[in-house]
Amino acid sequence: MAQFIKKYKHGLIILAYAIVYLMFFGYLEHRTVRGFHVIDTVFDDYIPFCEYFIVPYLLWFPYQIVTVLFFIFKNKNKKEYYQLILNMMMGMTVFLIVSYVYPNVLHLRPSEFPRENVFTDMVKWLYQTDTPTNVLPSIHVFNSLAVHMSLTNCEALRDHKRVRYGSLVLTLLIIMSTMFLKQHSVIDVCCGATLALFGYLFFYPQKAGDEARDVAVERIGRNNRRKRY
Repeated sequence: MAQFIKKYKHGLIILAYAIVYLMFFGYLEHRTVRGFHVIDTVFDDYIPFCEYFIVPYLLWFPYQIVTVLFFIFKNKNKKEYYQLILNMMMGMTVFLIVSYVYPNVLHLRPSEFPRENVFTDMVKWLYQTDTPTNVLPSIHVFNSLAVHMSLTNCEALRDHKRVRYGSLVLTLLIIMSTMFLKQHSVIDVCCGATLALFGYLFFYPQKAGDEARDVAVERIGRNNRRKRY
């Protein structure tokens, strides 16, 4: 046991942070607030409620856990592990700070469900366990993108296209689910994605620089081809 802990002690960092995060999140959910800022938008009215998105929404939990466990126990590159957890910790900390100084709420949840089935039952359970407060920026969106970044930048998975494409599809479905289940507004999603972009530029600067260079080279190539014709 001592050898196991010594070998994987780096995994204790994210575990300790998760405990602290849940404690602060619980405080934010139950504290007394004089007033919440409503962050619904007119764009949210054009997005219909769809209970089937509860499936990818709930898959967000094992998606994170399995990925973190992979980087702790299977991936030998500790730098990639720290890139993942520091990125996630940064985003979740920003979320806690924003929720504390800018209490926010959504009024998007339907009063009646268009259908009755096992999926709507799951959504009812979700609504009962998760309040529509403290939603900005969307951690569902941010963490999904952070996890996807870690998988696509993992050297051990470089030749595993199925994992990378599967991660992309699941990430997109999770992001969509936050809006189709009325758990988040367009503003929450955009803020979560923007924060994820910042995390990408900060924690994966070389990759971001390489991609920017490739885009610039491609643009120059297109301009040169146009001039020839």
